[in-house]
Amino acid sequence: MTQMTHPTGRWNIRIGINPISWSNDDLPSLGGDTPLETALREGAAIGYQGFELGNKFPREPQALRAKLAEFGVACVSGWYSGQLAEGTLDDELGRCDAHMRKLQAQGCGVVVYGEVAGSIQGRIDTPLAKRPRFVSDVQWLGYARRLDAFGAHLRETYGLRLAYHHHMGAYVESPEDVDRLMADTTDNVGLLFDTGHAYFGATRHGGPADPVAQLSKHAHRVVHVHCKDVRAPLIGAACNDGWSFLNAVLAGAFTVPGDGCIDFEAVLRVLHGAGYEGWLVVEAEQDPAVAPPYVYAKKGYDTLARIVRRIETAAEEAA
Repeated sequence: MTQMTHPTGRWNIRIGINPISWSNDDLPSLGGDTPLETALREGAAIGYQGFELGNKFPREPQALRAKLAEFGVACVSGWYSGQLAEGTLDDELGRCDAHMRKLQAQGCGVVVYGEVAGSIQGRIDTPLAKRPRFVSDVQWLGYARRLDAFGAHLRETYGLRLAYHHHMGAYVESPEDVDRLMADTTDNVGLLFDTGHAYFGATRHGGPADPVAQLSKHAHRVVHVHCKDVRAPLIGAACNDGWSFLNAVLAGAFTVPGDGCIDFEAVLRVLHGAGYEGWLVVEAEQDPAVAPPYVYAKKGYDTLARIVRRIETAAEEAA
């Protein structure tokens, strides 16, 4: 990997958060009664510069902009439920416009592409072993071709980079899946690197759980980052005992940076060395009744901010 330089020592990144710390769109029982304003107020007070979108945010672009401005935070990006694994490019192009224009209107640079076709990530009674898979080169290459064309369309039409979110319970789950997807696509398909899913996916597929090594292979393709920590014993139990993704969430498998076993200092140093610029987004699915959102969101922010300062200081001293 080529070492990139940051001449001033300053690293052009911002720290954002996903509202899933306060309320979970896939599990409404987790924080479903927490007002959006609570998340925005607490996140802004901690120091977060932006939020990814969730179901409680206004749908209309002007109303969304006004709500975010009320709390002095930016729109980081928003999840897009793609279906290119089993659908057609024409169908995807026909239904994406409103969402992409909303992100474009907020000044976003990326869209989070989550593949939901065949996905079991939202099925609490379905073990991860039943997740969908591509079983032939023809399927892989067809998917890659459709994704690439979709990514090119997003760039040309909306100025948005496609940030592909590898995810437990979906077609692209394991490190090998990510390797294959990156090999079969061009720069039109950027990678959303999620530290927690990288650890979980590697563990479930029997490989070393080393997000830093996984990131190092594809750092040049990363256009967005989700900073999610894990509790290793619970990840192990989820893999060994056949849990569903949502049951792993409910058990507390995920947490914020600084509260689990992932080495975020090493993760951020790889990103810095690769010249990554953009958002570091704290995203940790937890039960807010067990993990108080403000306390954990602050821990995640403080952890990342400290590491960023150390990296910037080292870069300034080396300049």
